[in-house]
Amino acid sequence: MSAPGFVAIDLGATSGRVMLGVLDGGRVELVECGRFPNGPVDSGDGLRWDIEALWAGILDGLRSAGALAERTGVEVRGIGVDSWAIDHGLLGPDGGLVGDPWCYRDARTAGVADRVYERISFAGHYAVNGLQHLPFTTEFQLVAGVSTGSTSGGAGSTEWARASRLLLVPDLITYRLTGRQVAEVTNASTTGLLDARTRTWASGLLDRLVTEYPGLSGLGDRLPELVEPGTVVGPLRDAVREMTGLGPVPVFAVASHDTASAVVGTPLPEDGAAAYISSGTWSLVGVELPAPVLTDASREANFTNELGVDGTVRYLRNVMGLWILDECIREWTADASRGEGPPVDLGALLTEAAAEPGGRYLLAVDGDEFLAPGEMPARVRAAIRRSGAEVPETRAALARVVLDSLADTYARVVRQAGELAGTEIRAVHVVGGGSRNELLNRLTAAATGLPVVAGPAEATALGNVLVQARASGVGPQTLAGLRTVVRDSTDLQLAGPLP
Repeated sequence: MSAPGFVAIDLGATSGRVMLGVLDGGRVELVECGRFPNGPVDSGDGLRWDIEALWAGILDGLRSAGALAERTGVEVRGIGVDSWAIDHGLLGPDGGLVGDPWCYRDARTAGVADRVYERISFAGHYAVNGLQHLPFTTEFQLVAGVSTGSTSGGAGSTEWARASRLLLVPDLITYRLTGRQVAEVTNASTTGLLDARTRTWASGLLDRLVTEYPGLSGLGDRLPELVEPGTVVGPLRDAVREMTGLGPVPVFAVASHDTASAVVGTPLPEDGAAAYISSGTWSLVGVELPAPVLTDASREANFTNELGVDGTVRYLRNVMGLWILDECIREWTADASRGEGPPVDLGALLTEAAAEPGGRYLLAVDGDEFLAPGEMPARVRAAIRRSGAEVPETRAALARVVLDSLADTYARVVRQAGELAGTEIRAVHVVGGGSRNELLNRLTAAATGLPVVAGPAEATALGNVLVQARASGVGPQTLAGLRTVVRDSTDLQLAGPLP
């Protein structure tokens, strides 16, 4: 009998990849079948995503996954898509995009949230959607698009008027694969338009939003049917089958927010006594709960209630994550290509950073000044200079400040999460690409005073694959069972603090 295989399409803000996960003997073996770059493109009117480039990379990856499965005797039984949150495409009546999706890092949302809160208070929002304040959620992007005060209001208003459907990025790819338009709830919960308690579109909030911003007329009609993780959306369209060589493979709605898939792929204990850090470009730091926390204290601490699988809630805060360090490395690499500095060796840089004295300065890593790309080392040094602290002179010293600051922020958020949720946290699980950063893991262990368990690095792809496997009937049927497969498939590492 052929081993069952499931294809995970995992789209990140800096790259995308297609992974084939083979379930065999209670373990999942992941094989990367395609990787392609991603990033916002300056379209002339702002930062947007190149969906056609993503689609081309996805098709190449699906072809490779199908060919690999055929060579190795694996039966592809499902495909699932996860991606970053919030960003969306608008479809016209013909089903085509009316414009490439805007990137959440575009400046057009600057000041929009504050103007919305003047009409519908943050407290009023939080009582319904349970979301932390972020200046670029889907709601604020929509208001920016139709507001005359926005630099892109004209273009946005025109696109909205032509649109008949709003699809978040993973739902947009799923639509291209199947021809069916749905919204998967874990990602929909990041839009600001969903009720955190009922897991349905927040009709009352939508009505108020349209009343305050008539340019958004028809908002509710443009939102698609909601589905839960594990739903079969449909088989691959004939055209996609012809382009990839795959058969009528079912496409599942997985936990399509990449963090939701990553939490499925985190080997958390059943007693809920551990926090997680999904560590990448962004870091999502929190705990898994059975219900949202919508208290005033939670709102004031800016914690968010995003939805997870099996009725769970991802109670967390966004932390800027490795974006600052990644942007510094990108800048230094560009300098080296111009002959203005040595090449960057990440391993050597982290080794040198570990030897630097710690605690010299703690950067406010979540500051808006670090949100946009470009000239990051200069911006970090400027922030330190304004504080009156000693400015790092070397790359290693600057990297140590960034990582010290990130670990300190992790510790503070983990502590707050436990206090606000009434949960005793006895360990921290770090997953995602950032779990490979041993120095950051050790700094986090020191800052939290808790054991830090690192891995799996591929938590998102594992979670994606396992939700598909369960829905197809070949995987464990409980969340605890899925996490047992994760443990059995991963070489977990226990990080100790620096001496």
